[in-house]
Amino acid sequence: MFNFSQLFYPLLLATTKNNPESAHKQLLNTFNRLDYTRKTPWGQWIFSQMSDTFCVNDPRLQQTLWGLNFSNPIGLAAGCDKDGIAAGIWSHLGFGFAEIGAVTLHSQSGNPPPRLFRLPLDKAALNRLGANNQGAEIIAKTLQNTWQRHPRNIPIGINLCKSKITPLEGAAEDYLGSFCYLENWADYFVVNVSSPNTPGLRSLQEGEQLNTILQTLQAANKQQKPLFVKISPDLEWDAIATIINLSQTHNLTGIIATNTTIKREKLNTKILDKTGNKIEEEAGGISGIPIQKRSTDIIRFIYQETQGKLPIIGVGGIFSTGDAWEKITAGASLLQLYTGWIYQGPWLIPQILQGLVSKLEKEGLSHISEAIGKTAFIK
Repeated sequence: MFNFSQLFYPLLLATTKNNPESAHKQLLNTFNRLDYTRKTPWGQWIFSQMSDTFCVNDPRLQQTLWGLNFSNPIGLAAGCDKDGIAAGIWSHLGFGFAEIGAVTLHSQSGNPPPRLFRLPLDKAALNRLGANNQGAEIIAKTLQNTWQRHPRNIPIGINLCKSKITPLEGAAEDYLGSFCYLENWADYFVVNVSSPNTPGLRSLQEGEQLNTILQTLQAANKQQKPLFVKISPDLEWDAIATIINLSQTHNLTGIIATNTTIKREKLNTKILDKTGNKIEEEAGGISGIPIQKRSTDIIRFIYQETQGKLPIIGVGGIFSTGDAWEKITAGASLLQLYTGWIYQGPWLIPQILQGLVSKLEKEGLSHISEAIGKTAFIK
C-alpha cells in the first residue's frame, strides 16, 4: 500500500543539497502550490495523509492562552516562512502555531549570497540572510488571500523587524507601519530587536529605544493583539531584567527567548567549507544545539524574575522530547523550533508531542500546563 512518506521524503531530501537556501525556497513553493489544491480530490487526499502522519491530537497538550487555542505547544519559529506563502500548510505538519517573518515595512533582498549554511558537526545553522522578505504590504495580501481560501486553524504570528533602510531613530514608525498592514491577518505579533543580521538592530534592545517602540505599537493596538518581544541569547542578565521590566510596563503578552547567537565558542566546526574561512570570521547568527542551554537558562531566569507571571515562548536547540521538556519545565508555556525540524525531518513534531504525553504520564501530570516551570526554582 502506498505510504505518504514515500511522497514526502524525496521532497524533504531536497533540503540537504549543497544550496540549502535554494532547496528551502523549493520546499516552500511546493507547499504553496499544494495549498491551492486542497479542495481537489487529490489535494484532499494529500492533506488527509499529512494530518494522519504528522498531527497528534491529545487534550492534555491543548492550551487556551491569550484568547488563542493551541492544539499543542510546538510552533514553527520565525525565519522559515518569511513571506507567509506556506501559512496554510503548517497545521497539517503537526505544528500548534506558526510564526511568519521576519517581516519589514519595506521589501528587501537581504545580504548577498551565500548566506545560509549548515553546520552538521554542531547540529546548527549559520544564517546571515538579512531579513529578506517581500515587505509588509505584499505579505498582508498573501495572508489575506490564503485566509479567503480557507480559515486558519492554528494561531499565526508575525515577526516584525526594522527595515534596513530605516534609520534607528525611525524604528518605532517602521514597526508601526508593518503592524498596520498586517494587524488583521495574524493572531499575535513579535517585536524582533535581536536579529544579528540587520545593522544596529540589537541596539534597540536597550531600554529607551525599546520603550519607544513598545509604546508606539501598544498605542495603535486597538484590537489588543498579543504582543511579544524577541530577545538575543547574548544579552547580560541586567539587560534581560530591563527588558522584563519594560515588558511588564507596556503590558506585553510575553517574551520569546531566544534569537540566534553571534558567539562562536565551543563549536566543532572550525572552517566553513563553503567559503574556506574560519568560523570566527563568518558573520551571521547561529541557531540549533549551540544555543540550547543558553536559551533554557534565559527562560528559567525570566520565569524566576517574574514568578511565572510573564509568559515565555522558548526557542533554541530543540531536537528531541527531552529538549522540549527541559524548556517547558524551566518556564516556557510554548515552544518554537526550526533548525531541529530541518535536521530531524517533519517526523520530529509527532515524536516530540507523543514524547510529551509520555512524560506527563510518567510524572503523574494530567495536563501540559502543570509542567510549566516545574523545575524553574530547583537549584
